[in-house]
Formats: sequence, structure tokens, C-alpha cells
Amino acid sequence: MVPWNRFVEGDNLDVLRHLVAQGEHVDLIYIDPPYNTGNDFAYRDDIRGDAVRTRHEAWVEMMRPRLEAARDLLAPGGALFASIDDHEAAYLRLLLDEVFGEECFLAQIVVNLNPKGRQLGPGFATSHEYLLVFARDPRACVLEASSTEAVDPADFPQRDEEGRAFRHLPLRNTNKKFNPATTPTLHYPLYGDAASGRVATEPFADAVEIWPVFGDGRPAVWRWSAALAAERPDDLVCRRIRGRLGDRVDVYQRDWLHPGRRKKLSTIWMAEEVGSTDTAVAELKAIVGHVFESPKPTGLIRRILATMPDDARVLDFFAGSGTTGHAVALANLADGGTRRCLSVDRAEPTRPGSNAHAAGLLTVADITRARLRAVAEQLGGGFEEWRLPGS
Repeated sequence: MVPWNRFVEGDNLDVLRHLVAQGEHVDLIYIDPPYNTGNDFAYRDDIRGDAVRTRHEAWVEMMRPRLEAARDLLAPGGALFASIDDHEAAYLRLLLDEVFGEECFLAQIVVNLNPKGRQLGPGFATSHEYLLVFARDPRACVLEASSTEAVDPADFPQRDEEGRAFRHLPLRNTNKKFNPATTPTLHYPLYGDAASGRVATEPFADAVEIWPVFGDGRPAVWRWSAALAAERPDDLVCRRIRGRLGDRVDVYQRDWLHPGRRKKLSTIWMAEEVGSTDTAVAELKAIVGHVFESPKPTGLIRRILATMPDDARVLDFFAGSGTTGHAVALANLADGGTRRCLSVDRAEPTRPGSNAHAAGLLTVADITRARLRAVAEQLGGGFEEWRLPGS
């Protein structure tokens, strides 16, 4: 059995280049790179040149080769998610536009990781970070920007005689870009009886002819073709409504709540949906102790995982506390998936006097390793550690 979690200790640039040279591919990359907040830089690449570089320029030069290798590792249908805050968000967006191509940009998501806001220091109480999302090839990308968890059953208040939940949606296309001039085949009459609710594409007794119109009476179009309306008349209902110009009859679709239904994700993810820094600390504390200052919550990564197939090959080359590998195990347990995750981190020393150092976790790689081992012991899925050839 291929383990759900593998870990390699080493410089992520060396690991990435090795994987590229071996012809490896992954479907999903999540990274939470250092945010360049003023502390000493952990990644000191041998960058040639005589010019004095700003911290932003040094950070970008550190990230560039790693993102170039990451792009080459992604399968054609793959996508990259990168967490970042305001220190480098603008620079990372421009860098990703350059490395992947502007046309590969999918979203910039606001993530509410600190609902109360940071109270220390001057200025605003920052309560968010960002997720930048890029596709390897937007035409081939298999990412589905929707989730079953985003569906609210309360949005489906109606019940049929069998107890199935549904809601009424106007069959008329409410977008005025779609009208008889732009989509003439969708401008056709239906026939309905508001007393019985029956709708058909052909006249019947007690039916009235119904044309799609906007609220101001101008001609509109339906969202369904005539063929689809003829095929699914039981999913349509005629209702009498009070419009801007008085009473009229209109056609509505019965939109059903069914198992596995998905809803498009918004670009604002709230802490109550994906977790917060506080819940992330509690998760880590429960499995290995309070040994990392600002881990990401597994709920955030699980939402990301849910946008990709359940057999996705996942890579996190700034693995930190090991949240991504933990989330992969939780997701596999929840839906029976076969996701596999490779986590990469270096032996960056933990701070003397810190909880991690006191617990014998002398490097960040030790923290990653300890968490992924604990995940395998408590949740299953296996754990494997490997080293670069020659290391």
C-alpha cells in the first residue's frame, strides 16, 4: 500500500529539482511560504550579483526558482494554492503571473484566520490572509471551485409529496446579456396553468401562453432549451406572481437538493467554515503539543482538497507543522479517498526556549516529522520518510 504521507527533509529547491528530473507530477500544490515579516531569512540561496537588494527583491528571488520548479511538477490538470499575507501578497501575485502566466490565475481568496483581529501593534486589527490560486493549464485544470459543504439545506424550503427538498428558481434568464437578440433559440413560448401548476411546451386545456419577459416587460429568454423543457416538464411549475407591471403568470424550475450537490465557493472564506489560527493551534496541541506558533487549520486545507479529485497527488514544500499531510489523512478517512501527500521541510533550528525546543524538536523538520508520524499512528494511512540521493 502506498502511504498517504511521505516526508523528505532537505532544501525544498533541491527536492523540487530532483522530482522534476525524475519526471514526477502532482495534481495539487499547497504552500505557506515565509512571509518576510522582518526576521532573519531562513532560505539563503546563492544569488549572484552585485546589486543591493531590498528584502522584497531577495524574497522574490528566493521564491522564483521554487515556483518555476513547482510549475513544472504540476500535471496539466493541476493547480497551486499559496497562502500569503500583506507583506508579500502583491509581489507573489506578480511573480505567479510571470511564472505561470496571467491567464492561469484562478482566484485571490480572502481567508479570515483571525476573527478578532491582531490587537498588538498600531493600525488596523488584521483578521485575514490570502490564498492565491493558479492553474498549470486553465483549459485542462480539473479544479472544481465548489463544495458540498457550501450547500445550505435551508435554501431549499419546499417539499414534494415524497418529502424531497427543492426551491423555486425563475426559468427566465435574469442576466440581460442574454436576450432574444443574443440567444434567439431560447426565446419561445411555454404553456402553463397557474391553478394546477402544469407546464408544457405545447398548448393544453386551461393553459395560457407564456413568453419570457424582464420585469419591465421587455422580451427575455429562458435558461432551458425547448427540448429540455419538453424532456423535464415535471421539474417546471406555473405560478401567478405580482410583477412591476401587475399580475402575470411565470414559469419556475424546481431545483432539487440531492446528495452530493455542490455550490460554487465564494472568494471569502470565514473562520467558522475553515477554522482559525486558534483552532489550528488546538489541533496541533492535541496531536504533538503546542510546538508551532501559527499553523494553518486542517479545515482550510480540507476545503482546498475538496476542489480536486479524491485521488489527488499533493505536495507541500513549505510543510511547517505538517497541516497538509494531516488534512489529507482526515479527508481520506471522511470520503474513502486515496490522496497521497509529499511534505518537504528543512532542518531550520527551532528557537531555544520555545515549546518545540523544550520538547526535543530541535528543527522545523522535526516538528513536521513528529506530526505526520502521529497522524499515521492515530488515523492510519501510513508514513514514509525518504532522503534525496546522496544526502
